[in-house]
Amino acid sequence: MSSKFKPVIIWLFIGAIMVFIMTAIGGITRLTESGLSIVDWNLIMGSIPPLTQDEWEKSFEQYQKFPEYQTTHQHFTLHDFKGIFFWEFTHRLFGRLIGIVFLIPFFIFLKKGLIQGKLLIQLLVLLTFGAFQGFLGWYMVSSGLIHEPRVSHFRLAAHLSTAFFTISYSVWIALDLMAIDSPNVGVLISEKLKRLSWMGLLLLSTQIIFGAFVAGKDAGMIHNFWPNMNPGEFISPQVLSGKNVFDSLINTPSGIQFMHRYLAYFVAALIIFLWVKSKKEMDTSTSKRLQISAIIVGLQFTLGIFTLVLQVPLILALIHQLGALLLLLSMVYFLHRMNSTST
Repeated sequence: MSSKFKPVIIWLFIGAIMVFIMTAIGGITRLTESGLSIVDWNLIMGSIPPLTQDEWEKSFEQYQKFPEYQTTHQHFTLHDFKGIFFWEFTHRLFGRLIGIVFLIPFFIFLKKGLIQGKLLIQLLVLLTFGAFQGFLGWYMVSSGLIHEPRVSHFRLAAHLSTAFFTISYSVWIALDLMAIDSPNVGVLISEKLKRLSWMGLLLLSTQIIFGAFVAGKDAGMIHNFWPNMNPGEFISPQVLSGKNVFDSLINTPSGIQFMHRYLAYFVAALIIFLWVKSKKEMDTSTSKRLQISAIIVGLQFTLGIFTLVLQVPLILALIHQLGALLLLLSMVYFLHRMNSTST
């Protein structure tokens, strides 16, 4: 590790850990249906929760004007409202804290001359995506405040994907800095295997997006069987219930679950295949990085099955979401090494 960039590396890893925690809080917020409890956005004053009984009652009155309360939560008392408010407020507050943790050290390191050239461009991209993540959060919430108490599954996928990209890119930059003083001791990797590895990342990213679609459409609450979607039906007829095939696969709960369910086979098979090939074509260190991905994908696949057949219990669903992030990070860890040793 470069001693010069050690503070920057530590900063990037702290930021990545915080985004990981943020993703967990976001998952709890979604799974407890707390995301629509705060119906406005105020960057500064929104950092202060209601402090008096009168302020709480006003916040509750505001919430009662919107579709979620009017259609599904009419039985809510102020006590119930406080419960869902807690998670959404925590989610937003932690997001503001991440912004501070990223911005203040950035300007300090910039002033000290530690950030320049390629690193400056990388960090500006990272900060831009971090800010965009905050915007997408509100853009997503606003979609559930108009007609139906449900956020757009496309906006949810964009929000989640941006968070996953932010943490992955933070780790990638940190690995770049850690490699500055490290000798390149890896063996050469064929371009074919390199392309297949990046294809694996693309396939995994697509699977993560469909996972967000599943969450947005509550598609995990139907077809709770495995390996068949329904008893005696490997593929449910409802998969093609949309306007056309494309619409069915991205807009209907059955079609979305079908894509997420069967993409998992391809993701798992490709990562395990890459790991087997890596033991023959790559040095031991690089192969072990991919072995981590192979282990995680096996656990993630199994966890997905239990989450589905048990009808999405909160704990399993949350672990499954975080497992997807860990799998992505393990692939980033491997691809960074591979990228520095390919030919």
